[in-house]
Amino acid sequence: MNTLQDTPRANRIHIGLFGKRNSGKSSLINALTGQEAALVSEVAGTTTDPVYKPMEIHGLGPCVFIDTAGLDDEGDLGALRIRQTLKAMERTDIALLVCRDEQIGPEMEWAGQLKEKNIPTIWVLNQADKLEDPLATARAIEKKCGQVPLIASALNRQGMDDILRTLVHKLPDASMEKGIVGHLVNEGDTVLLVMPQDIQAPKGRLILPQVQTLRELLDRKCLVMSCTTDKLPQMLEALARPPKLIITDSQVFGTVYARKPETSRLTSFSVLFAQYKGDIDYYIQGARALSALTEKSRILIAEACTHAPLSEDIGRVKIPNMLRKRFGQGIQIDMVSGTDFPEDLTPYDLIIHCGACMFNRKYVLNRIEAARKQQVPMTNYGVTIACLQGILDKIDY
Repeated sequence: MNTLQDTPRANRIHIGLFGKRNSGKSSLINALTGQEAALVSEVAGTTTDPVYKPMEIHGLGPCVFIDTAGLDDEGDLGALRIRQTLKAMERTDIALLVCRDEQIGPEMEWAGQLKEKNIPTIWVLNQADKLEDPLATARAIEKKCGQVPLIASALNRQGMDDILRTLVHKLPDASMEKGIVGHLVNEGDTVLLVMPQDIQAPKGRLILPQVQTLRELLDRKCLVMSCTTDKLPQMLEALARPPKLIITDSQVFGTVYARKPETSRLTSFSVLFAQYKGDIDYYIQGARALSALTEKSRILIAEACTHAPLSEDIGRVKIPNMLRKRFGQGIQIDMVSGTDFPEDLTPYDLIIHCGACMFNRKYVLNRIEAARKQQVPMTNYGVTIACLQGILDKIDY
C-alpha cells in the first residue's frame, strides 16, 4: 500500500539544521520527529557529511530534515565538511539556525548566506536546560540577529511545538500548488500519454516523471490513456474525440507533433518538469541561445541522475548528436551528473539541464540563479529538443 512515506524525496520540503558543533542539531531532529533519526554524541563533530532523513510530520506533511556538520568544524577535513554543508544549503527550503549561547558570530555569517539565497530562517536557542537564564540569552541573541529565537531543549522536548508551528508558518509559498499539470488540465479532460519504452525505461517500471504525472492526472480526475510511440495512430483512431492534451517523451516530440490532431495541445514530461521544478521562462529565454551556437561553442549538459551511460541516453547521446549535427562536430560538450555542478559557469555558452525529477525545486532554482548571476543562458532537455525541431512555439508549458 502506498502512503505519504512513499513521497519521493525530491517532492518533500527540505528543512536544514545549521549551527556550531554540539549545538544539539541531531538531538533537535530526534526531538522534533519523536524518533532516533540522527546520531547523537557528546563528541564534537559527530555529524560529518549531511544526513538526509525523510519524515512525515503532522502539519508539515512529507519533509526531509537535513542534519549538517558544525559551522565551526576545523582542519582540512573540517573545511571539506563545511563545503558539504554549503551544498546542503542549496537544497534547503527552510533553515533552523541552532545556537546554544549568545556567541553567534559564525551563525550570523551563515544567516547572511541563507538570506542571500532567500531561505526562510528560524533561530533556535537550544539546550535551554543548560542555561541559567534562557530568556536573557534569547534577548541578547535578538539584539544581534534581529529575530527572537525560539527557546528549546531537545532533552526535555521544550519548545518542539513552537518550532513545528513556526515551520508550518514559514512553509514556501504556493508556487508548486499548480503541480505538474494543474495549469493545463481540468477535471474530465482526456489526456494521452505517449511513453516509448526504450532502453532508458527500467524493466517492468515507468520512469519517475511518467509515474508522477500519471498520478497527478488521476488525482485531478482526468481521463488518462497511454501508448507507445508506434501505437499512437491506432490510439488516436480508437478515440471518439481527440484528446485535449498529449504529453510525450521529448525525444519523440517531432514524431508526435506530426501525427497529433490539430485541436490537441502538446507538451512533454521534461517541459512540464521545467516549470514544476525550475523557471520555465528562463529556460525558454535560454533556448534562444541555440541560434547563436557555432562549432566553437561550449555546452554544459547537467543530468540529475547518476546512472551508467546507455547507448540511447537522451542527455549523453541523443542531445549531443543533435547539437553536433546542427552546429558541427567540433562543438565542445561537457557532461556532469548528480550533485556535480561547476561553480564557474562562465566558460559555457549554454547550459542544458534535465527535467530534474530527482532534485527538489529549491536546488534547481539555485542552479538557475547561479547561471543568471553569471549571465549564462540555461534551458532544459525538452525545451532544447522542441527548439531544435522548430516546434517550441507550438507546444504548451
